[in-house]
Amino acid sequence: QVQLVESGGGLVQAGGSLRLSCAASGHTFSNYAMGWFRQAPGKERELVAAIDWSGRRTYYTDSMKGRFTISRDNAKNTVYLQMNSLKPEDTAVYYCAARRGISYYIQGDDYVYWGQGAQVTVSS
Repeated sequence: QVQLVESGGGLVQAGGSLRLSCAASGHTFSNYAMGWFRQAPGKERELVAAIDWSGRRTYYTDSMKGRFTISRDNAKNTVYLQMNSLKPEDTAVYYCAARRGISYYIQGDDYVYWGQGAQVTVSS
């Protein structure tokens, strides 16, 4: 059973930074592509960023490019999301997701395993 546990969420002022972590267990981490998604109240879930098994290939939704960075440490079974220049509209629950594969994947339905979510609140 694959388990994903997010951490690092919290309250931050606009312009600030946070780093989310997602610790994975129950599988060979390097066999899995990973993604970060978010869902704000009353809005649909959206992709934030995705990363392939090696960490060499990444994908970002346009509104996050230049501000967010996804990375992974396969030795630590962890994927990260560094978020800089945060805006109030970044307020959401952030989820990490995993699926077996060598590429990166940008559709939520592509992913099989999901974490419980981490709340990120950006105050103005």
